[in-house]
Amino acid sequence: MVFTRSVRSSICSWLLVSVFAVTSAVAEDSSSKSAETVEIDVRYRPQLNDPLVDEFCRLDIAIPADQSDFPTVVWFHGGGLKSGDKKIPKALRERGIGVVSANYRLHPKVSAPTYIEDAAAAVAWTFKNIERYGGSAKRIYVSGHSAGGYLTSMVGLDKSYLAKHGIDANQIKGLVPLSGHTITHFTVRAEQGIDKQQPTIDSFAPLFHVREDCPPLLLITGDRELEMLGRYEENAYLARMMAVAGHEMTELNELDGFNHGKMVRPAIERLINFVKADR
Repeated sequence: MVFTRSVRSSICSWLLVSVFAVTSAVAEDSSSKSAETVEIDVRYRPQLNDPLVDEFCRLDIAIPADQSDFPTVVWFHGGGLKSGDKKIPKALRERGIGVVSANYRLHPKVSAPTYIEDAAAAVAWTFKNIERYGGSAKRIYVSGHSAGGYLTSMVGLDKSYLAKHGIDANQIKGLVPLSGHTITHFTVRAEQGIDKQQPTIDSFAPLFHVREDCPPLLLITGDRELEMLGRYEENAYLARMMAVAGHEMTELNELDGFNHGKMVRPAIERLINFVKADR
């Protein structure tokens, strides 16, 4: 089923969003915190005599203390596939779930599909290693914001990337892209000489890979009037086409009153609720 929140004109809706933001902040007070340990700069790819692999193909991992079989979120940062750095979002820290935050090689030093391949390698590393840290390989979620949301959808919808690592993408417990492209990413289009305002759907577009047997998919964007150009509409189209394909576990959330950057914190609260529902 698809759920859309799109009432923006009434003062009551604005107040509801404000209450939600306050509630999200309260959820992160000390009473909701749980202890964790953190390991940084873990290699998730062999060096392969490539200095870029050694520099970028690393991840940080936060592990809940004194817990076993915990769920884990693999998180990818934004930055247009051109910039950004691995950082576990504050809203995800000490929430009783494992978090793997991975870097990936960036344009212009590399081009598609290298960054998608790196994202898949980080997810595969998590499947193969999380049990050593006490987590469950059956409870792995993938998420990220903006470019990270795009990578989330590509790794989860195009099964070929994880298949190279012997992982079935359907083993992912859930996909939660935040404000990610569902058409071909504008940086990938630029690499092909296509204008960033020219929509394209090719094999580098999540929309190209809609399928009935995809893991549960929670699409979250900011307010369509405040978001990046067309970002809500792209996600709405993906939600619609997933429904047409017969996928019954796609949800679409629009965070009224929040722009592309500010939507991350309230969206992470929905991500956490999604994970803890343990579908």
